[in-house]
Amino acid sequence: MDQERAAAKRIKMHIRILETGKPPAPLDAEYGSYPSMFERLLSPLSSSFSFSTSAVHNGEPAPTLADFDGLLITGSPAGVYEGHDWVAPAEALMREAAAADKPQVGICFGHQLMTQAFGGRVEKATKGWGVGVHNYAIKRSSAWMTPQQTHVSCAVSHQDQVVEPPEGARILGGSEFCPFGVIEYAQGPAISFQPHPEFAHDYATALLRLRRGRIPEAVADPGLDTLKGKSDRVLLAQWITNFFKMHER
Repeated sequence: MDQERAAAKRIKMHIRILETGKPPAPLDAEYGSYPSMFERLLSPLSSSFSFSTSAVHNGEPAPTLADFDGLLITGSPAGVYEGHDWVAPAEALMREAAAADKPQVGICFGHQLMTQAFGGRVEKATKGWGVGVHNYAIKRSSAWMTPQQTHVSCAVSHQDQVVEPPEGARILGGSEFCPFGVIEYAQGPAISFQPHPEFAHDYATALLRLRRGRIPEAVADPGLDTLKGKSDRVLLAQWITNFFKMHER
């Protein structure tokens, strides 16, 4: 009984999802929001997580440090360098969270925003679109990267890339197309990924089909073929879960 009471009283780790964009219509109606994708991905891996969302791209204020135990920054169709009025407050929050030793994870746009917030540089890639499933070599390891693996594959969808990581950054993984694909930061407990583990392959396929034409067919069609296979999105989800749990208080 004492163990049951202790379990009932256990405080969950509250993760605030910083929503920086939404799926295009009509995909949003069928597949849900980016925060809902993350909840579906991470919730089965830890019963100690609870979630809430701040839709900063829609004008909602950024949360305060008291509002969360961990921060997760989503993808977005926006560019981090485009001057949107919500970008600077989001960056300030990321620096405050790092200084307060609160864990944070950035995905795609969130990966790029975290890099920019900590002093790195992001540009539209001269290599063009990255779509479909890409493979990343894992060059360095960290304690949260278990089970260990030398390569990981995952769905991607981006034109922008990190071109200059912040001072002290550890480059954990990348590819010839995207050299700075997985980063761990020196400024605080923070990691980021260019790929999208929250994208189930059916959503990534629907998104790429919707953008076919805007994305050259010579790039889109091979990308669609790669989405017929498997990826390591669940492994990346486990790594993200491990990272947050390492910093539970």
